[in-house]
Amino acid sequence: MSAPFVLRRASYDFAGAAAVVTGGARGIGAQIARRLADCGARVAVWDRDADASRASRADGGQSAFFAVDIADPACVARAAQATLERFGGISLLVNNAGYAGPTVPLDEYDPAEWSRIVDINLKGTFNVCRELVPALRRAGDARIVNIASLAGKEGTPNASAYSAAKAGVLALTKSLGKELAQSGVLVNAIAPAAVRTSLLEQMAPAHMQTMIDRSPMKRLGEPDEVAELTLWLCSASCTFNTGAVFDLSGGRATY
Repeated sequence: MSAPFVLRRASYDFAGAAAVVTGGARGIGAQIARRLADCGARVAVWDRDADASRASRADGGQSAFFAVDIADPACVARAAQATLERFGGISLLVNNAGYAGPTVPLDEYDPAEWSRIVDINLKGTFNVCRELVPALRRAGDARIVNIASLAGKEGTPNASAYSAAKAGVLALTKSLGKELAQSGVLVNAIAPAAVRTSLLEQMAPAHMQTMIDRSPMKRLGEPDEVAELTLWLCSASCTFNTGAVFDLSGGRATY
């Protein structure tokens, strides 16, 4: 029987930092945005969910909400301009927005749905980085954290589009990390296994149970656990890691 989950949070000081968190309205992104704000950062939540605007006013104006479809380059460009005007610059970027899509065999995939999954997960990450990397370079001491997936390393059956898109995010991370290695901008990725969020509702119950069964810890990850690793990667304690992939899988990862 596995031990009960108990999280012991580390302390960070992000006072004076401004961050963009995509997909920050709920789930993993909301927890990351909340923890960054708790530690003093001003946070721009980019999400398609307009209801998140209420949460963006909960910290006395330190954070802001922007309605953004990261798959739309023009929408991303407008959000980047508005965010930089609001905060004057940014030094932290967390690319968390994602879409799992259906779990079906490859030969049954709707091509339009395949394209949508890639557009959101991979092209969306590119769109956001393309607009914000110049501002991060100007900040000098900056961080990018891409929330990928263990599916991008292992390839999950019946999730070929999502697996391929997240593999692309990992490769993008490695490439961009090398490009920016001497700029002061560190770029890293996190590859979680299944995490307890509403994203799992898009998956068949049998598919989700298979992921739990494959975990040596025999449980789902928690959004808090992803947030804590993200905060370390955003912090001044992370100094010699770039283009790296950090597994968060309860022991499931094999390489």
